[in-house]
Amino acid sequence: MRTKSTGKKKINIVTLGCSKNVYDSEVLMGQLKANGKEVVHEKQGEIVVINTCGFIDNAKEESVNTILDFVQRKEEGLVEKVFVTGCLSERYKPDLEREIPDVDQYFGTRDLPLLLKALGADYKHELVGERLTTTPRHYAYLKISEGCDRPCSFCAIPLMRGGHRSTPIEDLVKEAKNLAKKGTKELILIAQDLTYYGLDIYKKRALADLLKELVKVEGIQWIRLHYAFPSGFPEDVLDVIREEPKVCNYIDIPLQHISTEILKSMRRGTTYEKTNALLDKFREKVPGMAIRTTLICGYPGETEAHFQEMKEWVRTQRFDRLGCFTYSHEENTHAFGLEDDVPADVKQKRVDEIMEVQSQISWELNQEKIGKTFKVLIDRKEGNYFVGRTEFDSPDVDNEVLIPAENIYLSIGEFVTVEIESAEEFDLFGKLI
Repeated sequence: MRTKSTGKKKINIVTLGCSKNVYDSEVLMGQLKANGKEVVHEKQGEIVVINTCGFIDNAKEESVNTILDFVQRKEEGLVEKVFVTGCLSERYKPDLEREIPDVDQYFGTRDLPLLLKALGADYKHELVGERLTTTPRHYAYLKISEGCDRPCSFCAIPLMRGGHRSTPIEDLVKEAKNLAKKGTKELILIAQDLTYYGLDIYKKRALADLLKELVKVEGIQWIRLHYAFPSGFPEDVLDVIREEPKVCNYIDIPLQHISTEILKSMRRGTTYEKTNALLDKFREKVPGMAIRTTLICGYPGETEAHFQEMKEWVRTQRFDRLGCFTYSHEENTHAFGLEDDVPADVKQKRVDEIMEVQSQISWELNQEKIGKTFKVLIDRKEGNYFVGRTEFDSPDVDNEVLIPAENIYLSIGEFVTVEIESAEEFDLFGKLI
């Protein structure tokens, strides 16, 4: 038998997927709080809003399973209402409404005012830049644009997020100032494509201009760049990274592949030669820069020769950070018209081989850090260690620095100097200086 709670309903926001979704959930929570609603993130509430991901098969499966789980809880009377928003809902709304009709309502990625209305709240335009952060207080994501105009054959992002739309510099600076007042020390700039920033509103690539304004924000000490695109990369950004101490010597640039033939089919707008020239430029202009990339194995038509070319390239480039994924055949993308001809077990075997190479590279690079000192931002205490990161590491995806907690006390969000005493593939162990 279903039970109904009395009094104020608590709204639980459940976030799946990438940092862009985290940001969107935070904006939603900020709007709800401003409307006097009681809102929590991934805790118990009578009303549930699931912010879904629809990027690749695994993410879609997780989103659908989460929806089904909360629908079951609704049937059991543990929650009263279930709403679904985000990328999966944007992309498959008619299918979801037909297959999982017990959800109270589905919303797309651009339906925030409608979602708020369904939750008994009004969209407040004056809250631009205001949000309820879910990350630890000392770091926050700053989404500088929405959508994407790139034609990548394998990617469904434009289907879910629409075309590229930059947020004006003054709005982003205002948001950064608000975050700094609340204790944020590190800004992680995110977008579907950072390097396209500004083309729509300033008629030029304006990421460097944005960075020059953000470094002026008092209280912000680190600014990190995520999700750059290799084609048309604005080189003035490298000058800012080199010259501005607040901008981390770090870049996340998903390169996806290195075979010119595969890159052409992927519609990436680059080649083997151009990609290597860009990486050379990074290292020349910003010595010591940490480069993070992601690769795809098993794209349609990827032969063993194409894969071996990429594997050897990974060995040669010695990326500081690397992630690798199996190709996901996504309907309504350009590549969906190609035959998904690499068997699933071969895709996974290739991913495992790349990551084995990268694990060895990471271990070797980390051994070189032993005896050196680094500025470290403390993220949390875990067991007998304080856990932090250097400027070369982003939260959740990169290396961590572990400092024995015995006889010392460190504050979360504090910067400290650490000497590295030992290292593994993805962890550094050090002592406080």
